[in-house]
Amino acid sequence: MTSIVPALDTRSADGSALQAVLLDMDGTLVDTEGFWWDAEVEVFAELGHMLDEEHREVVVGGPMTRSASYLIQATGAEITLPALSDLLNARFEELVDRGVPLMPGAAQLLAELAAHQVPTALVSASHRRIIDRVLKSIGPEHFALTVAGDELERTKPHPDPYLVAATGLGADPARCAVVEDTATGVAAAEAAGCVVVAVPSVVPIEPAAGRTVVRSLEEVDLSFLRGLITGMH
Repeated sequence: MTSIVPALDTRSADGSALQAVLLDMDGTLVDTEGFWWDAEVEVFAELGHMLDEEHREVVVGGPMTRSASYLIQATGAEITLPALSDLLNARFEELVDRGVPLMPGAAQLLAELAAHQVPTALVSASHRRIIDRVLKSIGPEHFALTVAGDELERTKPHPDPYLVAATGLGADPARCAVVEDTATGVAAAEAAGCVVVAVPSVVPIEPAAGRTVVRSLEEVDLSFLRGLITGMH
């Protein structure tokens, strides 16, 4: 289940302050989106099917069930969804165990949030077994709470993961800054009522109301995130 520890209350008297930061994992904090695609390409090659680049744009950022179901339908591969999910998770774990590179700016942002004791959660569509492996590279101490895709009835693009994270940190979703790299994740965060920073990885994301698009996490620091919340008034 989700891991929860008491979080500090950073609310100001008027309730306008940044209360928590909720971070996606794959493609946002760690450069693993390519790992997932490599795992999918390798597994389907072994099943006798070649994946096209157009498939990548469909599956990026999605939950395992959606991505795997789509690829089975698109290729006609004769394999069940549970069996394919197991194969993909296992292959991804093999790739992760060789080392996971952090995205530019990720280490600095996490260190700053920790130094200022800002309640921070990791919110991923990946399964718990994957998250716990990747956390070895990111540092589990940076998160008061982590939410995995296989721990909820509905994961991204539904708002549930971000609502669970905000509740677990005792924060108002409207006072939470979410950092995401895919349209699926952005949709989940916006549906939850959070302020969103998009750092597009594979597919472009356009700016919108309540959504700021940046090129890299190197453009994101605590002052920037606080400004997005206070700028709402």
